[in-house]
Amino acid sequence: MFTRIFGKPKQEANALTTLDKLSETLEMLEKKENLLVKKVAAEVEKAKEFTRAKNKRAAIQCLKRKKLYEQQIEQLGNFQLRIHDQMIMLEGAKATTETVDALRTGAAAMKAMSKATNIDDVDKTMDEINEQTENMKQIQEALSAPIGAAADFDEDELEAELEELEGAELEEQLLQPTTTAPAAPVHVASGLQPTRPVPSKPTPEEDELAALQAELAL
Repeated sequence: MFTRIFGKPKQEANALTTLDKLSETLEMLEKKENLLVKKVAAEVEKAKEFTRAKNKRAAIQCLKRKKLYEQQIEQLGNFQLRIHDQMIMLEGAKATTETVDALRTGAAAMKAMSKATNIDDVDKTMDEINEQTENMKQIQEALSAPIGAAADFDEDELEAELEELEGAELEEQLLQPTTTAPAAPVHVASGLQPTRPVPSKPTPEEDELAALQAELAL
C-alpha cells in the first residue's frame, strides 16, 4: 500500500537525481576535453620551437605527448556520447513512465465512474425524463387550446349556413333599386336663382321595400 502511494514520487526523485548526476559528469568531461585541447596546442608549439632549434628528439617527444592527449580527447568524446545517450534514454523512460501513470489514473477514474453509474439507473432516469416530457407536452397543448372551442365541426351544417348567406346576399342585390344616369346640368340665366326641388313623399310600396331591405341587411 505504502509502496503504491510513495513509489511514484520516489521514482521521479531517483530519475531527477540521476539526470543531475549525468549532467555534472558531462560538464566535467567537457572541461577535461577543453584542457586537453589546450595541451595539444601547447605541444605543437613546443615541437615547432624544438624543430627551429634543430632539437629533433625533443620535438618528437612533444608530438608523442600530443598523440596521447588526442587519444584522451577521443576517449572523452566517446564518454560524452555515452552520457548523452544515457540522458536521452532516461528522459524518454521518465516521459513513458509519466504517460503510463497518467493513463492508469484516467483508467481508474473511468472505472470508478462506471461503477457509480448503473445502466439500470440510466434506463430508469431516461424513462422518467420521457414521462415528464410527455406530461409537459400534454399540459402545454391543454393550455394552448381556445376556451369553449369545439373539437369537431359539422361540415354539412357549415355548408348549409354558407348557402343561406349566399342566397341572402343575392336577394339583397336583386331588391336594391337601379341607379339612373345623372341628369344634365340646367343652365340658369344670370340674376335668376334655381329653385330647389321639393322631395316627394315615399309611397307605401317604397316604405315596405326599404323595411324589407333593412331586415335582410340584419
